Amino acid sequence: MRLRLPSPGLYVPADSVLHRTPAGVKLATLAVVLTVLVLRSDLPSVLAGAGLAALGYVVAGVGVRVSVAQVWPLRWFVLVLVAVQVWLADVERALVTAGGLVVAVALAGLVTVTTRVTAMLAAFTALLRPLRPLRVDPDRVGLVLALAVRAVPVVADLARQVREAHAARGLPPDPRTYAAPLVVRTLRQADALGEALAARGLDD
Repeated sequence: MRLRLPSPGLYVPADSVLHRTPAGVKLATLAVVLTVLVLRSDLPSVLAGAGLAALGYVVAGVGVRVSVAQVWPLRWFVLVLVAVQVWLADVERALVTAGGLVVAVALAGLVTVTTRVTAMLAAFTALLRPLRPLRVDPDRVGLVLALAVRAVPVVADLARQVREAHAARGLPPDPRTYAAPLVVRTLRQADALGEALAARGLDD
């Protein structure tokens, strides 16, 4: 029986402390934690980040299935990454590299499942408002950043759909037959998004 998980990155309504925390605070915390992970790049930092992510999902109260769904699309990539890192370096470096990636995605997913896109957009816009004298449009830049945050879980969900379509047809795992449909679906999603933005006068 195949494991069926919710789509990653979708907002899950709840009344937890994290849900009530302002989007700007969560985004700033995410930026700080990810910066520490990148700068330190060691196993204790990755383990601490993993513990923080696990605690965050418990506090958010979104459930195990939603929590696992945030990182589940990475499983095959992580396996390949670990194998390559073990071959090129050592086991510890493999754990740090792959673990850091998983922790980063898990923390980003925690922000997206506890924060409405409109709240993220408002936070980005407020952050960029002081740059208006430099002819920076905070609304447009905020929209781009919000769309970028949402793009990762959207592409991950498209990848899940392609895998399920392959499995339904009994096709063996093959990167060549997997990549093409994923690229086509991603481009179609991008076209649909572009048409929606154009319809709202945001295409210039």
